[in-house]
Amino acid sequence: MNWREIYTSKLKPIKEAVKVVKSGDKVVIGHAVGEPIKLVDAMTEYAVQADLRDIEIYQQVDMGHSLYAQPGMEKHFRENSLFLGAKTRDCVNSGRGDFTPCYFYQAPEFYRSTKKPDVVFVTLSLPDEHGYCSFGVSCDYTKPAAEVEGAKVVAAVNPNMPRTLGDSFIHVSDIDVIVEDDTPIPELGLPQIGDVEMAIGEHIASMVNDGDCLQLGIGAIPDAVLKFLDNKKDLGIHSEMISDGVIDLYEKGVINCAAKNYNRGKIVVSFLMGSRKLYDFADDNPSVYMAPVDYVNHPVIIGQNDNMVSINSSVEVNLMGEACSEAMGLKQFSGIGGQVDFIRGASFSKGGRSILAFPSTAKKGTVSRIVPYLTQGGTVTTSRNDVDYIVTEHGIAKMKGNTLRERARQLIRIAAPQFQDVLAEEFERRFAEKYKEV
Repeated sequence: MNWREIYTSKLKPIKEAVKVVKSGDKVVIGHAVGEPIKLVDAMTEYAVQADLRDIEIYQQVDMGHSLYAQPGMEKHFRENSLFLGAKTRDCVNSGRGDFTPCYFYQAPEFYRSTKKPDVVFVTLSLPDEHGYCSFGVSCDYTKPAAEVEGAKVVAAVNPNMPRTLGDSFIHVSDIDVIVEDDTPIPELGLPQIGDVEMAIGEHIASMVNDGDCLQLGIGAIPDAVLKFLDNKKDLGIHSEMISDGVIDLYEKGVINCAAKNYNRGKIVVSFLMGSRKLYDFADDNPSVYMAPVDYVNHPVIIGQNDNMVSINSSVEVNLMGEACSEAMGLKQFSGIGGQVDFIRGASFSKGGRSILAFPSTAKKGTVSRIVPYLTQGGTVTTSRNDVDYIVTEHGIAKMKGNTLRERARQLIRIAAPQFQDVLAEEFERRFAEKYKEV
């Protein structure tokens, strides 16, 4: 039987395809914009109609409707997330679902050994001439979960999914059920970059040298950084994800990965989130190497890249340099993600450095994000032993290698001016000396 016959034999309508799910199953959903939204919605509808019970849902960064997480679904579904999105926060924080702390690079092993899935829902590209489909925008944990022995793989084969290259393929013979779906891949609008983000971006860009290898997240600050890199040369990318901002610098030749000593010439990435322009850029592009997150985010692999510069954000940082980047007090907001993976990876890198960057205030300037103590119940995402540089619109503070006293002085210096007096009072209580700026 050739691959086309295999493909045809596995084709089913969506409403039939989701019937592979049984009560008590563990179901993994493809990550972020790789979510097969119609399949997930059909599964939810079927579970309610068939009165299925106790289905565990595993997903990070939900981009669909997340109907399984809505109130009233408790007898059918239990959300267990490693990273919360907008539609799953209330589910977890209200007690209807659960959150499991996990470094992103360890997520594939979590599915291989701790929570083996019974069913995995994915979105794939059209098969190539040899019958291989690409995981496209979502390789990360999605591909490893689909490779777990015994898991039933239900794939939405979508002509809108780019065919990304690298360790990003599955053969049609390894798929259990196929549905055809031409739903557009979800797109993200471009972030709004204000004066604060531009100031932060300029500070960070001053720390980037020709030939550096960058890890960038998503949002206004990473995109602001990219705006100040036009005069740099031979930059590389090794990042869990990229967004549209990378494309302009690639087309200008600023990002060419020519100076990379590891995976030279390749933009190494685990998932994509952006506009159709980004997806088209990655489609069949030999310069983009997609791979699972236990490769891309493994600190030892990251550290093989010389001059690695990791750029991430945080919710709040205390005067010791401890960073909470995933919660607001006891309320889980997002997850650990790849922040610690890359901060530790950069520490292994020859010439590497890591940066946590964020506006100095929140809630329209009424709350300082540099604080004496983390909010009660807030978790330490990145420890004071790992944090290297912290950047706000007011400047750059060096943590690594500095005493607690020196850290506090530097953090007060880059805090919002209206909160510096309160922070200075805490400094004097803690260190029994008059605060003075350094």
